[in-house]
Parts: sequence; structure tokens; C-alpha cells
Amino acid sequence: MSAKIPVTIITGFLGSGKTTLIRQLLRNAAGRRIAVIVNEFGDVGIDGELLQSCCDRAAGIWELTNGCLCCTVQEEFLPTMQSLLARRQEIDHIVIETSGLALPKPLVMAFRWPEVRHAATVDGVVTVVDGVALAAGQVSADLEALFAQKEADPSLQHEETPLEELFNDQLACADLVILNKTDQLTPPQVEQLLGELRRQLPPRIKLLAACQGQVPPDLLLGFNAAVEENLTQRPSHHDVEEEHDHDEAIQAVCLELGACDPQRLRESLERLLQVPDIYRIKGFAAIEGKPMRLVVQGVGQRLDSFYDRLWQPAEPRQTRLVVIGCQLDQQTLLSHFG
Repeated sequence: MSAKIPVTIITGFLGSGKTTLIRQLLRNAAGRRIAVIVNEFGDVGIDGELLQSCCDRAAGIWELTNGCLCCTVQEEFLPTMQSLLARRQEIDHIVIETSGLALPKPLVMAFRWPEVRHAATVDGVVTVVDGVALAAGQVSADLEALFAQKEADPSLQHEETPLEELFNDQLACADLVILNKTDQLTPPQVEQLLGELRRQLPPRIKLLAACQGQVPPDLLLGFNAAVEENLTQRPSHHDVEEEHDHDEAIQAVCLELGACDPQRLRESLERLLQVPDIYRIKGFAAIEGKPMRLVVQGVGQRLDSFYDRLWQPAEPRQTRLVVIGCQLDQQTLLSHFG
């Protein structure tokens, strides 16, 4: 029997830079045939489309959009993995990007299932940390309101907030922790944050600083950790739980617009980000007079944008945005762009 396919799980909060990290990995794959599974929140795969531009360097992109992977492992993950394992001769490595709310451990445990265990193993878990948010005293930009809404699971109501527990679980399950966005911090801030993280991490977990997700592939792949076999070394606040729930009031709403004026678009997005019940905005924009597609990503008070590629000849030049938040109304959101 051929060797098992190694799988790398990349976790971290919304806006930490997971997709950017994977884009850099695919661009520098050095001939590795890497299949990517993206766990999106909502029915429009923005992160998946961002990775498609690197698809000539990948073995394919699979988008799972029916819910957080750690809650829908059996329904979504298992069939996808089985289809990938059927192509195992064409794949050298699998990378899984979890949603920002995912607990890593339930996903790792799925690799103990007989349907998967014979052919795949978790090579390592990588946790991406938003350095800018951490420097501001948060583990993620403006997500406290999101987790304050999580009341469905009483076992999550401990002395620490659910947000801190999830952050700790993502750190504790990791083989590598990446402090990202250090280009937006001063050197003393970077050293301070690395010291704080180092004190939280067991010696076995590697820690490094990065900017724009620029990490050599050899540091991301090849841990040979067989994580599913040693989960006792990776404690979790949720080890005694059979399952966990996310707040059903959190939703993703897709907005479709035509070509936009860049200044008016930015002003509209900045206004939306001020709304307390809106946690993240991401998507693509068609800009008047520009031949390239603009990627926009907003979390908390930060709004970032960059042109990623030319519009394809047969591709409709339209603006598509996904707004993630609580109790959203599509028409109300669209009125901000009038």
C-alpha cells in the first residue's frame, strides 16, 4: 500500500491571514501537487475564488459552505475526503483551511475514522494569529460581539470568555503558530507578542513571525506529526463535549452590484463596518475604468484591498460582496451603496 497522504490543517480567526498564507504556499509549491479544502461561511466562496488564481499550481480547490467544518465533519468533510483519496495518485499533499470559528480537534479526530485513516494522516496543524489585533489586546478584530451571542452551548460558559477559550484551543492543537501581519507592527511590538505567545505554548510548538503570509513551504509542510495519533498532548477546553453549536443568528448575506467608483465603494464599506452587528465583509469589486478585479476584506475597523488579476473575457464584471453578521437584511445592506 502506498504511503498515506499528508494533510495540513490551517486554523485561525477571521482576518488572521489564512487564505493569504495558502496563496503564498501554492505560489511556492516547488512542484508539489497540493489539493486545498476551503471551509467558507456562506454561499459565495470568496476565499475559494482567491485561491483559484493559483490553481495551476494546485491539485484543485474544494469549497465546503454548509457550515463550520468542526460541526459538519460527517456530512461534508467525509465525502470530500473520500473523493480526494480516490485520486491519491494525483495528490502529494492536502491543505484544509478551516473557518474562523472552527475548533481544530474535532476535525483531527475525523482522521481516526476507518474511511480516512487507511489513506491520510494529519501532517501538522498551523494556527495563524492576527498580530495587529493581538497588539490591541484582542485575539481577533472586533469578534467579541460574535462570541457573546454564543449561548446555545452552556458548556462554553466558563470563567474565560468563549473567545479566549477558542483561541487557546487553536494554539494548543498547533504544531506551528504564525504571528502574522508583523509588517504593520514595530519591532518591539513583535518581540513582545512573540514573548507572550511563547509563554502560552508548550515547548513542542514552533513559533514564528511573518508578514503577508510569507512562510517557506518547508516550514509549513513535513511535520510528520500524525496528529490524530497523539491528541492527548493537545488539550482542549472542549474535550468533554460531544458537540458544539454556533449561534444560528449569525449569517452570511451576498450582495451583487455593478461596477463601482472606488472612493464611494470604500466609504460605503467603512460605514458598514461601523455597524455593531457586522463582523466581516469580503469579496470582489469591479472598479469603473479598471481592467483588474479588486479584492476587498474588512474586519473590525480595518479595510484592506488589492487588485489580484485581470477580469476574464467571458467573466461578468460585477461586484460581489459577502457580509457576515447578525440578523442582516439584504435590502438594508444594499441601500448603503445607493
